[in-house]
Amino acid sequence: MKSKLFLSAALFAIPTAAMAAEAETDDGRTIIVTGKSEGYVAINSATATKTDTPLIDVPQSINVVTREQLDDQAQHSIADVLRYVPGTTVGQGEGNRDQITLRGQNTTADFFLDGVRDDVQYYRSLYNIERVEILKGPFALIFGRGGSGGIINRVQKTPSADALAIGGSASVNTFGAWDVSADINTPISGNAAFRLNANYESLDNHRDFFGGERYAINPYLAVDLGQWKLGLSYEYVNDDRVTDRGVPSIATAAGQPNRPITGYRDTFFGVPGVNRAGLEAHIIKARLDGELAENLNWSTTLLYGDYDKYYTNVFANGAATGQTGTVALSSYTDPTKRQNFIAQSNLVWDVNLGSIGNKILLGLEYGDQDSTNQRRNGTLSSSTLNLANIVYPTVTFGALARNTESNVQFFSAYAQDQISFGEHVDLVVGLRYDRFEIKGTDLIGTPRPFARTDEKVSPRVGLILKPQENISVYGSYSQSFLPRSGDQFLTMTATQQNLAPEKFTNYEIGAKWDIRPDLNVTLALFQLDRTNATTPDPNNVTATINIGETRTKGVELALTGRITPNWQMSGGYTYQDAKLRGNSFVRLGQVPKHQFALWNRYDFNEAVGAGVGVIHQSSQFAAIRTSATTTRLPAFTRVDAALFFNASENVQLQLNVENLLDEEYFSDAHNNNNITPGAPINSRFTVRVKF
Repeated sequence: MKSKLFLSAALFAIPTAAMAAEAETDDGRTIIVTGKSEGYVAINSATATKTDTPLIDVPQSINVVTREQLDDQAQHSIADVLRYVPGTTVGQGEGNRDQITLRGQNTTADFFLDGVRDDVQYYRSLYNIERVEILKGPFALIFGRGGSGGIINRVQKTPSADALAIGGSASVNTFGAWDVSADINTPISGNAAFRLNANYESLDNHRDFFGGERYAINPYLAVDLGQWKLGLSYEYVNDDRVTDRGVPSIATAAGQPNRPITGYRDTFFGVPGVNRAGLEAHIIKARLDGELAENLNWSTTLLYGDYDKYYTNVFANGAATGQTGTVALSSYTDPTKRQNFIAQSNLVWDVNLGSIGNKILLGLEYGDQDSTNQRRNGTLSSSTLNLANIVYPTVTFGALARNTESNVQFFSAYAQDQISFGEHVDLVVGLRYDRFEIKGTDLIGTPRPFARTDEKVSPRVGLILKPQENISVYGSYSQSFLPRSGDQFLTMTATQQNLAPEKFTNYEIGAKWDIRPDLNVTLALFQLDRTNATTPDPNNVTATINIGETRTKGVELALTGRITPNWQMSGGYTYQDAKLRGNSFVRLGQVPKHQFALWNRYDFNEAVGAGVGVIHQSSQFAAIRTSATTTRLPAFTRVDAALFFNASENVQLQLNVENLLDEEYFSDAHNNNNITPGAPINSRFTVRVKF
């Protein structure tokens, strides 16, 4: 701990760059903001470059979902957000965590909070979030190691010294789920403010035996000291819910892919009272920003997180033998504790060298992450579930099957220059050095230590051509890596210790056009190559094999903003082709070739508005296809709708309808036999107040 405190003090003393932009209130007081937006359109972001940069000048695909869109769509989770972001696929996460696939790369850890790593496996809430930013493609220069299809960055709401503001909301849906939240911002003095966000959710859905609750509170203090700005945030999260891993598959014709079993949309393939997931988290974040000199800005962020999580589950462990046959079951319980300490420090210097403008970023990052993890396998009174007469078995958990402790320390140093050659040519170049060291012990039987150290340099080059101020054409090259301990670094086999890290290389060309300040369109063509890739061994489900190189190629098109003063739109289309190089039979899992999403809001007048949304996904494999019978999830199209009514200046009423046409579909999966049925038509009524 002494070394962590020493490093914290050192990084606070190092000149660093703000992850946020600075803005001034009407009376000239300075506050810290997290990017500029106009309705559904984000104008600036610090996510892709760690500097406040107009999105049109970012040589990479980035989707930003603003607070206004989050509210209009009544989104409550990361999964809700990403279903309307083509190019991302939501995974089931074994019913206990956020899990996503970006450009063919599956991850449980590439999540960030205000640009700082947030890699623990849990469900992230949106109650205290200003916007969600989805960066596509490898990202090591800015964020370090990862699964490298992209990252999800949540931008936290911050205090403002401008005025007292009190807001709150309450909602209930037709399944019986309900929630309440509060958002209170109060100036303490002319140069200090306090913000409190709090939320409680009672969870329910269409699935038998599902339920739970989640509550969280986030006080945040910000002080403006003139040339210096200090922010202190603490968040407490408590989440307790049923672990639901969906339904199994069933065989179709011989030699054809299995399909999800139908007719069991609500049926629970676990054991009531046993399947449970819980999380208690304490997250402390401190940030110090300052201006050292004209055009020389800095910030340091420290984050400490303490996470105590468990999940216990009984689940389908094989395909159903028939429509009314049997399904094999398996079970285990898995507790994890983790303490994260991360310090991040950056310096940004705006300097002109003759006619050439430079925005130079220099940064350091240090992390120390301690984890303990155990697993106990369950013994069931019956190892199968009879679909003709469902009787849930009892389960007991035996001796430890896994018991590990591990420590990860990483150090990073990076440099980036955003170079402007006049008004029409920009160049972004940078390098990052990462040293990743893992040490741990497998405590089962005779203790077996494991360790590995990787040192990697990750480059990034982006060229931006601007024929006019509101149009850019870009090309980008970037690399990232993922150590062999995976994205959760809980254990490492002797074989993994001898394998080089997985490497990700992304090539992307694209164009961005700000048709108006409040309306933009983007187009990107990309290729992501992954080398030293691993996958589960089809002949031994407990082992992995090195399969060589995968490639994901695709195109993305997005349109966001105001079509007319009364009509806002957010939509996009993505085509992806993800497979093993040299063997096109092997397709990557959870990557539909075609994805389309479109959300519209139209305001008839100042009081009444309506929304309609469409989500379409083509068929996808539930896991990497290594055999002819790998389960395929069928294509689906879902229609959503909303009504908005401003009862007064301070009160808004809102009705959202999900799956308006009552489509029967399968929304996501974890593997071939853990598949989530989509929810039937349901409604959510929301009341929002603000003063």
